[in-house]
Amino acid sequence: MALSNRLVSSFGAISSPSLCFLKPKNCQKNSSVVMGFRSSYRPLIVNCTSDEMEPTSEPMNLRPPQFSSMSMPPFGISMNDNGTSKPSYKWRRVLLKVSGEALAGDQKQNIDPKITMAIAREVASVTRLGIEVAIVVGGGNIFRGSSWAGCSGLDRSSADYIGMLATVMNAIFLQATMESIGIPTRVQTAFRMSEVAEPYIRRRAVRHLEKGRVVIFAAGTGNAFFTTDTAAALRSAEINAEVVLKATNVDVVYDDDPRRNPNARLLETLTYHDVTSKELSVMDMTAITLCQENNIPVVVFNLNKPGNISKAIRGERVGTFIGGTRNSVTARA
Repeated sequence: MALSNRLVSSFGAISSPSLCFLKPKNCQKNSSVVMGFRSSYRPLIVNCTSDEMEPTSEPMNLRPPQFSSMSMPPFGISMNDNGTSKPSYKWRRVLLKVSGEALAGDQKQNIDPKITMAIAREVASVTRLGIEVAIVVGGGNIFRGSSWAGCSGLDRSSADYIGMLATVMNAIFLQATMESIGIPTRVQTAFRMSEVAEPYIRRRAVRHLEKGRVVIFAAGTGNAFFTTDTAAALRSAEINAEVVLKATNVDVVYDDDPRRNPNARLLETLTYHDVTSKELSVMDMTAITLCQENNIPVVVFNLNKPGNISKAIRGERVGTFIGGTRNSVTARA
């Protein structure tokens, strides 16, 4: 209080209670401000050699530095011609179905590490855009239950359970590959294997996705007589995925087997009814029907072509689209 009275008596009444600038008498005209009092009473002090001060009315530029409003858009955002932002991808949450045969690559071994690394890198490139990715893996590269049923007295149910264990092996291998390049990953199995993976819990799976983790669903549906394609359709409906991306060893779907019929036509767009009525070997009928009932489109594409996974996840034109027209589904998404 004494200091305040001394300043007022020395320099006169302060016209503005919020701000007062004081300047040494012997400082040059362009010298800096010595002391200023703001509403928070924080002094602004610079070095000056004179102890004598006098009030000054020179205008001071107190405006904060202006930064350009045209900053770089975040990942997953592009700019329209009018300057507004738009997402550079069509789907927010996707389910990628990877067949076991695709993981085998050139068939020289059960799992090709180059294939799993290619999948991991492309999934990493899209998760950085904010896209949530879940994966369902098959097990045909190790054991296919339907092929072994009846051998040495092996019934179909037991054979299918062995095939489910094969999918867990693929899932653990894929998880290790993804985490080696820094992708947080969780494996959830349809039946309990708590030593190696989490049990499938829908709310926990959704929470993992919301946190940016890749969730790998293994062991199919946990029931015999159901394929991993059906598991992909089921999990997609449960976690509210917007599309099922089926990665296989073929580029597109044909109306006939191109190996037997050289005149087979490739089909870029199909409806669910086309698949069921023409009995196209894209997915099993249970999976297609489940996708149709829940209005989930399916994209079939070649896993072995570099960049196809990221293109399919971003919604670019690749492979065969099942579920109506691409534009109609894009508008819905």
